[in-house]
Amino acid sequence: MSLWPTLAAAGLLLACLALCLYLRERHQRMRLSVELGNLSKRVFTNLERDELTGMLTRSGFDAALERKAVQTNNGTESFCVLYVALDNFGLLNDAFGHETGDQLLREVSRRLGKCVDDAAEGCHVTAGEFSLVLNGDTQIGTAIAKRVSLALTEAVALESIRSQLTCSIGIATYPDHGAVSKLVGNAALAMRSVKQSGGGDFCIYDPKMGVAVREKAVMLNDLRNALAKGEFELYFQPKIDAISLQVTAAEALLRWHHPVRGLIGPSVFIPLAEQYGLIGPIGHWVIEEACRKAARWRERGLRMRVAVNISGYQMREDDLVDRIESALQRNGIQPERFTAEITESVAMEDTKVTQQTFERMRSAGFHVSIDDFGTGYSSLAALRKLPAAELKIDRAFVMDLEESEDARSIARSIINLANALNLRVVAEGVETAGQRDLLVSMGCNELQGFLFAMPMPAYELEKMAIGDRQPEEMEFRRSLFSETYLGKLE
Repeated sequence: MSLWPTLAAAGLLLACLALCLYLRERHQRMRLSVELGNLSKRVFTNLERDELTGMLTRSGFDAALERKAVQTNNGTESFCVLYVALDNFGLLNDAFGHETGDQLLREVSRRLGKCVDDAAEGCHVTAGEFSLVLNGDTQIGTAIAKRVSLALTEAVALESIRSQLTCSIGIATYPDHGAVSKLVGNAALAMRSVKQSGGGDFCIYDPKMGVAVREKAVMLNDLRNALAKGEFELYFQPKIDAISLQVTAAEALLRWHHPVRGLIGPSVFIPLAEQYGLIGPIGHWVIEEACRKAARWRERGLRMRVAVNISGYQMREDDLVDRIESALQRNGIQPERFTAEITESVAMEDTKVTQQTFERMRSAGFHVSIDDFGTGYSSLAALRKLPAAELKIDRAFVMDLEESEDARSIARSIINLANALNLRVVAEGVETAGQRDLLVSMGCNELQGFLFAMPMPAYELEKMAIGDRQPEEMEFRRSLFSETYLGKLE
């Protein structure tokens, strides 16, 4: 009997068994692959979500933006991003604690979710700031922004607080407002422009916003190096006695000689310096330089009071008065010939450090002037406590004196108040003879403005005072000069 049929049958059986084992193993591998894929998908989905709010993380939100961009590029409708920032979240979080802050963020994310449809996605960007992406153009984005603002103004009742929220919203649309990678940043730029205007509103992105931010960054970088490069200079504007119309003092005004932009006034760069912590060293330089110029004038026979503007930041420094006294001593200037000009809003700060600085100024013998008076909210009781010697009427009231009865009434009231408190009054921004005559008739003591002199470098003022011949329109009070120069001026 042949063995071949038996061997063939055995081989076939083994082949079938091997095939069964292979198919079984293949099925198991496929099942495991599916389960692993599902698990990975669930893990990735969890990683995409913010644990606190349940909204997308930034990486998940970026992926959603990319998907929206692909759809838009393939011909479907555009989409827009809303950047929503709570206006006072930082204050509430600090005041009531992080647990309350977390509850607030969860409530805000819930309300945001109710403002949009299922196709929209939301992202918790950072504390108190969110992004939404939704189908539609700017018109749709504007409608949702209004809905979000209304939803967040409904009072929030938590365990610790009951508060009403406001928010600032920026809107950017793809593709009109930039590449997908810049969309969130552009919406955030629009949001910040709303915050700078007081918040509680929304704004559509404008390319000019990006230009302004870049220019601000460049100027800030230049400003950081301006002091070391010697680009600052003090200009001086004379103060004029209202009766004799003679020069009695001068105010130091800071100018920046920018290597590209030219001469820049303080209204442009001082707010930037205050915002980014540069005002301290700049302010100290101004004090030292003003004293140095006054010492130069004294050596030349001109003993004139110099006024320097002191910022709110400087008033809160513990060593401000020490710095001023040191600068005066180094340059041989008497304390009573130094005027510290402090804005009304800063003067009225009821902080311990500010009030201590005022007291030390009183003890040191400085001449203190309250600048921009009339624009703040001074009380008579607070004003009486300050060691002030004079008030400066803000130029806004002086500018309208000839046309506005209200401006005349305010100026008259300030002068009467100053007289009642035995304070001198200086009016700044005097540009016309009519303004001068009105202020003199009201009893103003000193005048300052373009009618008399533009701000000028120190050497020009010195040349005017002790040159071979004083200009007729700029007469200096004789008491400002030492005996050595009185004969020369006669």
